[in-house]
Amino acid sequence: MTQPVARPSGRTRTTPARKSTKSNPVPREAKGTSAAPAKPRAARAKLAVVAANGATVADAAIAAAASPARRTADKDLPLREDIRFLGRLLGDCVREQEGEAAFDLVETIRQTAVRFRRENDRAAGAELDRLLKRLSRDQTNQVVRAFSYFSHLANIAEDQHHNRRRRVHALAGSPPQPGSLARALEAIDAAGVTGKQLRKFLDEALIVPVLTAHPTEVQRKSILDAEREIARLLAERDLPMTARERDHNTAQLRARVTTLWQTRMLRNNRLMVVDEIENALSYYRTTFLHGIPRLMAEMEEDIAAVFPTSKKGKAGTAPAPLAPFLQMGSWIGGDRDGNPNVTSETLQHAAREQSQLIMGWYLDELHALGAELSMSSLMVDVSPELIALADASPDHSDHRSDEPYRRALIGMYARLAATSQKLTGHEAQRHPVADVAPYDNAEAFAADVQVVMDSLRTHHGVALAQARIDALQRAIAIFGFHLASVDMRQVSDVHEAVIAELFAAAGVERDYAALPEARKRELLLAELRQPRLLTMPWHEYSEQTRSELAIFAMARDLRARYGKRVARNYIISHTETLSDLIEVMLLQKESGMLRGTLGSKTDPARMELMVIPLFETIEDLRNAAGIMQSLLDLPGFDSVIAHHGVEQEVMLGYSDSNKDGGFLTSNWELYKAELALVKLFEARRVKLRLFHGRGGTVGRGGGPTYQAILSQPPGTVNGQIRLTEQGEIINSKFANAEIGRRNLETVVAATLEASLLPTQNAPKDLESFEGVMQQLSDRAFTAYRALVYETPGFKDYFFATTPITEIADLNLGSRPASRKLMDKKNRKIEDLRAIPWGFSWGQCRLLLPGWFGFGSAVKALVDEAPDEKSRKATVATLRRMVKSWPFFSTLLSNMDMVLAKTDLAVASRYAQLCEDTALRKSVFARISAEWHLTSDMLALITGRHERLADNPLLARSIKNRFAYLDPLNHLQVELLKRYRAGKDGDDVRVRRGIHLTINGVAAGLRNSG
Repeated sequence: MTQPVARPSGRTRTTPARKSTKSNPVPREAKGTSAAPAKPRAARAKLAVVAANGATVADAAIAAAASPARRTADKDLPLREDIRFLGRLLGDCVREQEGEAAFDLVETIRQTAVRFRRENDRAAGAELDRLLKRLSRDQTNQVVRAFSYFSHLANIAEDQHHNRRRRVHALAGSPPQPGSLARALEAIDAAGVTGKQLRKFLDEALIVPVLTAHPTEVQRKSILDAEREIARLLAERDLPMTARERDHNTAQLRARVTTLWQTRMLRNNRLMVVDEIENALSYYRTTFLHGIPRLMAEMEEDIAAVFPTSKKGKAGTAPAPLAPFLQMGSWIGGDRDGNPNVTSETLQHAAREQSQLIMGWYLDELHALGAELSMSSLMVDVSPELIALADASPDHSDHRSDEPYRRALIGMYARLAATSQKLTGHEAQRHPVADVAPYDNAEAFAADVQVVMDSLRTHHGVALAQARIDALQRAIAIFGFHLASVDMRQVSDVHEAVIAELFAAAGVERDYAALPEARKRELLLAELRQPRLLTMPWHEYSEQTRSELAIFAMARDLRARYGKRVARNYIISHTETLSDLIEVMLLQKESGMLRGTLGSKTDPARMELMVIPLFETIEDLRNAAGIMQSLLDLPGFDSVIAHHGVEQEVMLGYSDSNKDGGFLTSNWELYKAELALVKLFEARRVKLRLFHGRGGTVGRGGGPTYQAILSQPPGTVNGQIRLTEQGEIINSKFANAEIGRRNLETVVAATLEASLLPTQNAPKDLESFEGVMQQLSDRAFTAYRALVYETPGFKDYFFATTPITEIADLNLGSRPASRKLMDKKNRKIEDLRAIPWGFSWGQCRLLLPGWFGFGSAVKALVDEAPDEKSRKATVATLRRMVKSWPFFSTLLSNMDMVLAKTDLAVASRYAQLCEDTALRKSVFARISAEWHLTSDMLALITGRHERLADNPLLARSIKNRFAYLDPLNHLQVELLKRYRAGKDGDDVRVRRGIHLTINGVAAGLRNSG
């Protein structure tokens, strides 16, 4: 019987899952197979031996394989079996829930689509088209849901297979894989870095994934929760199971698939900010709370293995834990750019909910520790500090008089419960034994945990110290009482309007917004030196000004309540001038977060929130270094920098720069801006931290994170990096705990390599390569702008041939799809947000933001050479670039992936939605020609004509998905026609069908925005 550290407030009864008494029906697609295919007896014996030694059945496949060739051939067999198995369960569900006729229809469409896609059967394509056009509304929704859920289940199977393969490699003793910490540490050791140098580097490092609520997460939380449970149950099937256990597992999976089918896939109402906050917190429960402390512990073990001298310490002690360089950030609740639904109240709600989650987790961990640390002082000595902690506890039970650890933990629990009540207003689920004083801060709580740790380590309890309490200690350092730092963000135009109103009301300046930049700076700096405030308590300001001032006041209060890390960054979108930054400094002064005076030696300026510019457009990126130089040149700003640890962050926008200038130019201008910023900050001896506003798709700066970080220009990482995790990418990366831990490890490993192995980013011909890249960028920019912004009618083509209007109506998130509400007459590409822009191109399978302009750029560069010899030399240079320059090779690798996901045949169906025949033919012909040219030029450079030739696993995954995406795309086009023509009387049901197809296509592509 376990010993609690608190009184339980109630009991929960659990009911065992009901076991199905019916046999598992096998749909037509599964004839000749079973849910658990039999293995040869010898193979089963080998698997059993390996499993008995701690490995799973799937892990043991490597022992059962007869040869390396067979292992290679069979490595994806478990994935295919999982997909077939889940597909059978889904087929059973469709038959049971919708009837035999519905199942037959879905199966006929599936077989026809597979024949069309995989066998290139044109007759099957025509048949598929006829089948889909004849569907009724109810049949359409049934088919769409079936194919959408198949994509969801295939994603779950792929994630499980990735986990399985990693374990197989680990069991086989394979060399560390790229992206792993072990591989990074080996490379760092080989480069001559010592363990002491590495620890010093990590003491100063900061790596922060930042979760954002960009509107591309198409799944409801109810669906995500059900899919997490399916993933857990599927992973169980790799464990040794009795026949009864496997039957029970199958029954549970069948139940969860049924839950999916019977759960509404779409939201009835647009998400509120509070919903987005709760959705994000679910990933902490699944992944981050356990995953980050575990990753830190494993990293310490790996460092000790590679750098054994770093483990030396006093007897009975361990080296100091690594500094909490890996932390979490969030925009959800603080990002107001284009989202009027984010207010001071949502910021407060975000902080309170975050604190409630982490405090509840700490309380649960302390309660569990009370059950585990049952040691008696009659059996083992404890430290004097632990005795003092136990004596201070309000628990005076005679039953625990000889159990100092439990008494200490009961006292800590009581203090933490009081702290939780104070910070969140919520009582602990398990009531403490008495009311005591709360902890003043997380550091005080951590000090008590350290007392327990030290006593265990010095009194024969090292094994215990390395278990749950070690993870708790790490978590406190990482999460504090606030869980994640909440960034605030607003567009610069709003700040200008607020300052203009404050100046006008105070009689400082009647029309601040109309002033030239130099005069604005002069006024702002003069006001910063004033001891009095601008704001007047009895003046009636506009709603916008009141709301903006309230945000700053709330940030100040939250810092006092939860600690300074809860709110420490303020991001200014669309930063174009120095005054955009100084305006936020002045607003901090008005809220009491800027104290002292710029330039004063006796009372230097100290600013609580770091002012962070976001450079988004191509022009903004080109001006970035100049603006930051002006900021660093401000008299007295050195004291502000010093207050922030001689660090300054700069954010770079990938999505908007791509939408503004195209894929190639966006990447190149980001690269150049980073280099210019590094040069500036090194000269000023200020540490630069770049915040990468990456999205999910390549068009928004996405692609594999490991390669993306390694391809950064030399000197731009240096142990400091923040990067956004957006929309549906949060789910794909972090819904599965093991996949999530692996993604975090990849970010850390890449940061270490990019920082400590800088020579890999500097090919000897770098200067020449950069010159060629500039020429490519200029030509790609011209081609992209000519299509998107200079082609008459292009905006009409875009709105007609993509589901952008329907996406805006999809209840994806709390943020509008455009910064400005648009009607048909006034809508502009410029006003559309970059995220739904990319989302829409993905839906129609063109993915234009990820490749357009590259082909024209390369062809122009080659053709402009004066003779054949020069043309060959140009191509040779491009080939050297892809082989020796990580930036260029990553660029092409990402583009290769996008081209593989593009489908011109499907896209041509969307083009038919444009009723202007001449416009349709003209624009689609240009897009099609550029795609072919881009593919040809990529092949010319790489020598590979097949897409993803160097990534066969991804190529197979994409190819297999296409057959299940085709029906969804075809139906989406048909439904768009019906809905926009108004031919169907039930518009609500047709619109729901459109939204279901959007959900399914997004799931099938695994990146939607």
